[in-house]
Amino acid sequence: MGAVGISPTGEEFLSREILRHGAYVCVRPRGGAARSARARAAIEELADRFGLANEFTAAGGPPADSIAFLRRQTAVPGAIADEALQRSEAVIHVASKHAEPVAGFCAEARRLLAPHAEVCLLGGVVRPRNYTGAAMEKFAYARAVTQQPGPAMPNAFLIPMSKTAEWWGKDWMERHTYFLPRYDEEGRLVAEGHALVSEAGIPCLLRRTYHALEQPAPAGAYDFLTYFECADADVPVFEKVCAGLRDVKRNPEWKFVREGPTWHGRRVAAWPDALDARG
Repeated sequence: MGAVGISPTGEEFLSREILRHGAYVCVRPRGGAARSARARAAIEELADRFGLANEFTAAGGPPADSIAFLRRQTAVPGAIADEALQRSEAVIHVASKHAEPVAGFCAEARRLLAPHAEVCLLGGVVRPRNYTGAAMEKFAYARAVTQQPGPAMPNAFLIPMSKTAEWWGKDWMERHTYFLPRYDEEGRLVAEGHALVSEAGIPCLLRRTYHALEQPAPAGAYDFLTYFECADADVPVFEKVCAGLRDVKRNPEWKFVREGPTWHGRRVAAWPDALDARG
């Protein structure tokens, strides 16, 4: 018999520990301000001040305190309108085990860029994987590609998203079932679920997800910030995985998902390069 007042499917069984803090600084032109004025902002000096190492040269995983510069390629609108991200010409990613370097960098970057750019901040945290058992850990994560240097995996895709009130109204055990395959009473596969649909991306798509500090997130904020990196040769794999996840017959979870824009960028070595107009 359970303890009085505790539901076996209550949210109190989910870990609230924060493993990492992260943010995307999304930069778009302000009025007629010249690109060169934004490029002169002392963003890399600011990164040095906060002890942030460049992910562009990372191999085998990101630095403990890191920064990355992304140059816009394309942006495709989603169900959630987000002009700030949609129009961003560059995105800066910052991450740390500690909240202070991320918050400090974002505040100072916004101040430095304010005369020449509109700045939108998207932030979140990494938490322990609540729904991942030992077998799924081996299936989905032990085989996953780690972050590689920019030239090896130059493509970056940022896709913020939220889930519907109906999703958050389900208990955590029911939500868990949507990540797994579904079978009928005869044992026939009827829906692959998130895990199988995305399997092709495990060895070639770097995945990173930030969660809102509170879920569901407040109105106007995203529940999740999803991000991917891949080689040029693996962009079709990314597109195929996304198409599969969005197919609600194959992946019923997506009935409850509302995506913001899919922002496609190119990883570059330095802040001025993120503002280069090359495709």
